[in-house]
Amino acid sequence: MSRSAAAAEPLASDEFQVESLDLEAKGVAHRPDGKVVFIEGALPLERVRANVYRKKPSFEQATLTLVQKESAQRVRPGCEHFGMFSGACGGCKMQHLHPAAQVAVKQRALEDALWHLGKVRADMMLRPIEGPTWAYRHRARLSVKHVVKKATVLVGFHERNSRYVADIKSCRVLPDHVSALLLPLRALIGAMDARDSCPQIELACGEGLTALVLRHLEPLSPADLERLRGFADEHATPVPIQWWLQPKGPDTLHTLDPPQHSLFYLLPALGIRVPFRPTDFTQVNPYINQTLVSRVLRLLAPGPSERVIDWFCGLGNFTLALATQAGSVLGVEGSAALVARARENLELNQRRPPGLSSLAPTEFAVQDLFQLDAAALLACGAARKWLIDPPREGAFALAKALADLHQGGQDTGDWLAPERIVYVSCNPATLARDAG
Repeated sequence: MSRSAAAAEPLASDEFQVESLDLEAKGVAHRPDGKVVFIEGALPLERVRANVYRKKPSFEQATLTLVQKESAQRVRPGCEHFGMFSGACGGCKMQHLHPAAQVAVKQRALEDALWHLGKVRADMMLRPIEGPTWAYRHRARLSVKHVVKKATVLVGFHERNSRYVADIKSCRVLPDHVSALLLPLRALIGAMDARDSCPQIELACGEGLTALVLRHLEPLSPADLERLRGFADEHATPVPIQWWLQPKGPDTLHTLDPPQHSLFYLLPALGIRVPFRPTDFTQVNPYINQTLVSRVLRLLAPGPSERVIDWFCGLGNFTLALATQAGSVLGVEGSAALVARARENLELNQRRPPGLSSLAPTEFAVQDLFQLDAAALLACGAARKWLIDPPREGAFALAKALADLHQGGQDTGDWLAPERIVYVSCNPATLARDAG
């Protein structure tokens, strides 16, 4: 229904005709004077009643109280802990919307951002990448809270719009073996001497191994250390557990005991193995990552004589994959420590099993990509194909340096601008800005 059509029907002050959905899964409606109202729990094309709890000059925020006309895309949430009201788990936002419609909403948000922020339109839209609806989340930060009044410990995500920890007993977006650990983890923390000084457990799933990072504000007693070891022994099947401890900042991260196995993930189609630490940035959804890598290779199509630059290379997720097809690869990252570990991952994968071709000559360089200018870009050398995989902040300095060189004004020698760029983004807004 268009806004004009909706406006023709008289609405009470708490009635709204929902027009679209934002990336926070809030329905977007307008009052007769054009003021935007964001409604939690409402879906496009629904007519709803909602309670406004926050008013600002340019917008209002509201919570759903009644669906008068329901969207055909509304579904029953698959998790018993999902909800829109107080006390509900806030770990997911769109379970009330059909999975295919969730993908469509995100695609529309990207298209809108490209036009409104970047002033560009896509010449062609590829089919969206989709993965499993459930049990896909291989990384998570679970909050921990000892609730003295209830004589219990909570382990899970925060409640919706709240600092309180949700009382969840299972989680359908976590792998089944991790979801099954939620109640045992509650019992473990409840039995520990440090039950009041352990605010978080971060988890990361690798191939055949689950790492649990316990954040603790006070030193753990010998008895607590033994409790952690006992927990890992008791729950070693179906997937072994590896405890990591982090008493302070990231530099204090260490394993409870010398690890018998390393944490890693695979790019099986390429024979690539990527070791990582549980607090490293890796894709939450490993199935999507494998598809992303495959699509990057297909779109970039590096030839056996071509040089490729992987900007924001991280641990080498794309760099190593590109080295299976390109003539040579340069991975660039801002952290010297991260580059050192990417080199280690390269060395590991250069010892490839029989039947797999060798990797192309690959180098890594340290460069602050948020301070990159045209001169620094020239110093990295020419490559006709680029892969850009920045954090949420985007790659503005890189895009500006490329634009400066393109517009001329300095001697570029034999340097040539890339003829093809593949940009992998987790933020439609910064992607649109950089594309513009």
